Amino acid sequence: MGEVDDAYIKVAKVKGSLAWHSHDNEDELFLILKGHLRIEMEDGAVELAEGEMFIVPKGVRHNPVAEEECHIMLIERKSTLHTGDVVSEKTRSLAEQLRPV
Repeated sequence: MGEVDDAYIKVAKVKGSLAWHSHDNEDELFLILKGHLRIEMEDGAVELAEGEMFIVPKGVRHNPVAEEECHIMLIERKSTLHTGDVVSEKTRSLAEQLRPV
């Protein structure tokens, strides 16, 4: 975890589905460090493998899904809410997100 200007750089382990959500004012960058991640969007899905990245544009509803454990790096503005406009059982506070993995 680190900070660059107005952005957090986060490393996370994910498995399963997060939640359909969007970030009205922020883009979100996903870089796959290990495993595979599918980012579902209303217009289709993007399949990402190790070493690949994708930027979800602001305002686009999306749902990250990892069938098996996946390690990702996220780069997001500090104002980005974890699950955007949705609160679910997987929503985590910033303090929880910044704990070491």
